[in-house]
Amino acid sequence: MKILVNTQTQLLQAGGRDIRCAIGKNGCVPAAKGREGDGKTPLGCYPIRFGLYRPDRISLPATGLVFHALEPEDGWCDAPDDPAYNRFVRLPHAASAEKLWRESPVYDVIVILGHNDSPAVPGLGSAIFLHIARDNYQPTEGCVAIAREDMLALLPGLTAHSRMDIV
Repeated sequence: MKILVNTQTQLLQAGGRDIRCAIGKNGCVPAAKGREGDGKTPLGCYPIRFGLYRPDRISLPATGLVFHALEPEDGWCDAPDDPAYNRFVRLPHAASAEKLWRESPVYDVIVILGHNDSPAVPGLGSAIFLHIARDNYQPTEGCVAIAREDMLALLPGLTAHSRMDIV
C-alpha cells in the first residue's frame, strides 16, 4: 500500500480513503534540511519499517506489517551523538531517549517510518512515526498522526513493501 500525506490539506490518502491527519507544529521541511527537535515534518518518500503497539490497550487487526508489543521500558534514542541515535532502545538509556510507553494514547500504535535510518545521520531528525492523533488533531513534534479508528482501518493494508510519501 502506498500512503500519500498532503501537508497542505492535512489529508492522508490510502486505500481509496481520505483521512484527516496532524503534522509537525512548525510545518514541514525537505528531509535533508530537517534538524533534531525542529518540530517539522520531513518531506519525502519513506519505507514503512515495522510497527509497535500497546498490547494492554489495542487488539491489532490482521496486518502484513510486522508489529512488536511495547513494554514499559521501551524508548527511542533522540541523542544525535549516541550510537543508538534514531533507534529503538531500552530505558533507562545512557543518552536522551523518548519514552514510548505513555499515559497518553498517542503511542498506542506506532508505525515506524524509514526516515534518517540507513544510516542515521546525527542531528538530521529522529522518531518520525505515524501514530495516533491527539484530541482535535493538535500538531505533532514532526510525526504524522491520525485518529485511532483510522489507524485500525489502515493497518490491514500495510505490508513490508508499504511506503509513505509526505508532500
